[in-house]
Amino acid sequence: MADPSAADPSMADAGPLKERIRAAARAAGFDQVGFAPAAPPTHAEVYEAWLAKGYHGEMAYMAREDAVRRRLDPREALPGCRTLVVVSLLYGPEPVAPPSKRRLPVVARYALGRDYHDVFEERLDALSAAIENLAPGARTKRYVDYGPVLERDHAQRAGLGWIGKNTMLLHPDLGSYFMLGELLTDLEIEPDPPFVHDRCGTCRRCIDACPTDAILDGRVLDARLCISYLTIELRGSIPEALRPAIGNRVFGCDICQEVCPWNSEAPSPARAPFEPQPGQPMPPEDMVAWAEELAPLDADAFRARYRGTAFSRPGRDGLLRNLAVGLGNAGRPAARPVLRRLAEDPSPLVREHARWALGVLQG
Repeated sequence: MADPSAADPSMADAGPLKERIRAAARAAGFDQVGFAPAAPPTHAEVYEAWLAKGYHGEMAYMAREDAVRRRLDPREALPGCRTLVVVSLLYGPEPVAPPSKRRLPVVARYALGRDYHDVFEERLDALSAAIENLAPGARTKRYVDYGPVLERDHAQRAGLGWIGKNTMLLHPDLGSYFMLGELLTDLEIEPDPPFVHDRCGTCRRCIDACPTDAILDGRVLDARLCISYLTIELRGSIPEALRPAIGNRVFGCDICQEVCPWNSEAPSPARAPFEPQPGQPMPPEDMVAWAEELAPLDADAFRARYRGTAFSRPGRDGLLRNLAVGLGNAGRPAARPVLRRLAEDPSPLVREHARWALGVLQG
C-alpha cells in the first residue's frame, strides 16, 4: 500500500520532518529557525490602529487593501498556508564611525555590504528547494521585509525573541542586530513555543535616546519621525524641523539598538552575511568626498554604481539630499564648494537641501 504522506505533504511525519527542515535552514546559512502557525498575527489590531493614525507616512504600499489583507492572514499570501518558517541572519554590531566625528557619514550597519534582500532570497530559495526534496509537492513562498507579512509578530510566535520598546525583535543572547525572513508553506508543522517573556522591564533607553522622538510609549513607532524612514523611505523633503536632529546619519539609524543593554554583548557572525562582493563600491569615509562622487552622476549612472546594495533604495537624489543635510549639520567650511554645486543641481530636491545646508553654514 502506498505511503499517503508521499501524496499529501501535510501528512508527513511532523517531528522528524520539522527537524530536517530546521537543519536545512541552518545549512542554508540562517542563524535562527522557528516555526509559527499560519494564523492571523497576535498584534493585528495594533497594526490596524498604526495605519489609521498615519504612522506609516508615505509608505502607501503598507496600507493597500490587498497588502493589509495578506498581512492580517498569511493564507491570503499563500492559499492553503499552514506554517511559517521564520529565519534570521545576524549581521553583528561591528563598530562604525561615531557620530561625533562630524566629517564622517554614519550609515546603518546592515547597509555596509550586499543588499540583504538579495542574500535572503538566495538562502530562502535554497531552503525552499530543500523542503521540496524532503516533502515533494509541498508549496512554499518566500518573503523578506518587502512582503506583506508582519514578520516580528510571527517571529515572536516562532520563539525567536520578543518585540522590544523600540518595536524591534530582541533575543536575550543575540540582541537585535539581525534581519528576519519567512518561508510560507502548506506543510502542517508543529509550531515552536512562542517567546512570551518581555525582558525590557522598566528600561526606556531607546525611547529617551531617539533624537526625533519617533519611539512612542506602548511599543509604537511613528515612522514619519524615524531617521531610517526620513533617509531611506521618504521620497520628498525632510521636514526642516527634523533636519538638525539627523546629524551626520546619512543612511538609516542604529541609535535605538546602540543604546539597548541587550546589545552590549551581542555576537558578531563568523562571516558577515552581507559582505561586499568583489568590486562593490563602498561609501567614502568623508561626506564631502561622497557628495563630490555622486554629484556628477545621473540616475542611470547611480543605479549602475550602487546596484545590489541598500544605497540604491533612496536613489541618487535621496542620497544627495541626506548628504546635504549631514554636511549642513557638520558645520564644516570645506563643504561649501560641493554644497554650492548641489545648490544648482538639476534635482529640486537636492537643490532645496543644499541651499538649506549653506544657510546653516552661513550661520
